[in-house]
Amino acid sequence: MRTALVIGTGLIGTSAALALVGRGVVVHLADHDPEQARTAAALGAGTDEEPAGPVDLAIVAAPPAHVAATLADAMRRGVARGYLDVASVKGGPRRELESLGLDLSAYIGSHPMSGREKSGPLAATGELFEGRPWVLTPTRDTDTEVLNLALELVSHCRAVPVVMDADAHDRAVALVSHMPHLVSSMVAARLENAEEAAVRLCGQGIRDVTRIAASDPRMWIDILSANPGPVADLLADVSADLDETVQALRALQSSDEAKRREGATGIEDVLRRGNAGQIRVPGKHGAAPTVYESVVVLINDQPGQLARIFADAGAAGVNIEDVRIEHATGQQAGLVELMVKPVVAPVLTAALRERGWAIRQ
Repeated sequence: MRTALVIGTGLIGTSAALALVGRGVVVHLADHDPEQARTAAALGAGTDEEPAGPVDLAIVAAPPAHVAATLADAMRRGVARGYLDVASVKGGPRRELESLGLDLSAYIGSHPMSGREKSGPLAATGELFEGRPWVLTPTRDTDTEVLNLALELVSHCRAVPVVMDADAHDRAVALVSHMPHLVSSMVAARLENAEEAAVRLCGQGIRDVTRIAASDPRMWIDILSANPGPVADLLADVSADLDETVQALRALQSSDEAKRREGATGIEDVLRRGNAGQIRVPGKHGAAPTVYESVVVLINDQPGQLARIFADAGAAGVNIEDVRIEHATGQQAGLVELMVKPVVAPVLTAALRERGWAIRQ
């Protein structure tokens, strides 16, 4: 791939453009808002000048509701040898294109499974897709050259290609992305009118659950409007679980011992099913989940503290597998939870203590 046209210079489009430019591809940028394309160009994502002729690959990064129309326009103008979109829903846009009678041999659907709570070109980074799955949804009509161009794009973005059927993809993202976002938003909504004294007690758990609720509602209306059926089906299942959990909690309030036991059994069931589902979430680099041991260190909120901890861990020959930070309420301090393989946890604990760190048991 030598040339590309990115149509839509938001977070995803600009991030892809930055990655391509970094690999030596000449990238042209277009957007319904010319100012946004100029912003992306100023960030080094390419040029907002029109290409002199057809490019190798056109990447449509428009909202799901506008993907089919944008693709159809680009294909009719013959702006590229191959066409690809990065919308989070795949079945609908393809059916729209088919209904328009277009030759889809030059088109392949795709979805990079990466993003941020922030949107727009200023939030973009060329490393956004690194190590993340990038779904491709070819059909029997997809030309081999177009599939190869898509694979080259994924490689340039340092993502991991995953080939799926379009409708299977839409059911999958409803489960792992769209439904969780709505559940996160519903939990966060409980905080809107909560008493300030209660909100001040928020810890890492509520931050983890509500983090994705900070995303742009307008963007999510577009996404959910393109995939409402699978999401509604999943939320119906969640609703059934909620009803049963509410009944179990009410039973725990009963003065009848048998009802309390029944309620406890119901709560235990949903918690155990949660455990069983959580352990299926892939671990680092998409590998099987690994059980790590935590070494918790008390730190002051000062420059260089994290760098010192990581340097001391490295000096001890210990690899930090993951890290979490919990900030203390009302204090310039916090807890850093270092996840390491169980066999090296005692080594790290001893090394950090020797270097003066306070270890929380």
